[in-house]
Amino acid sequence: MDGRKRSDIKPGARVQVVQKQDQRSGKLTEGVVERILTNSATHPHGIKVRLVGGVVGRVKAIIS
Repeated sequence: MDGRKRSDIKPGARVQVVQKQDQRSGKLTEGVVERILTNSATHPHGIKVRLVGGVVGRVKAIIS
């Protein structure tokens, strides 16, 4: 699953995100969702979340 639909992402889910400074390289950071920051139901670049530990990024993959 990709991270473009807000309904697919729940706090506590394990995800891979791309941080703002890593958008050009596409480097992914893995972590657990602490809070969902995007209010809209969908976003073409991925739903923005805060991971446990404070990292903020857009979800590129949800790890099941």
